[in-house]
Amino acid sequence: MKSALKNVTVTLEEDVARWARVEAARNETSVSRFLGAILKERMAGNIEYESAMRRFLSRRPYMKTDGQYLLREQVHDRARLR
Repeated sequence: MKSALKNVTVTLEEDVARWARVEAARNETSVSRFLGAILKERMAGNIEYESAMRRFLSRRPYMKTDGQYLLREQVHDRARLR
């Protein structure tokens, strides 16, 4: 099933447009499809990142101590490590 395509006008600097034309030709596709593929890939990456972030933030924190968080001074106590 194909999704509906939407026309979009994009304004690019000349050197960027030239690069896009060359890269599209190397991939044997149009500039429109080439840019669409780049944007789709970027969108998928963002969706994956946001999903991973939600999973991470939904986890309960775990402690390997007696339930007390360390104080800042305890965390940075270098004399104890010597």
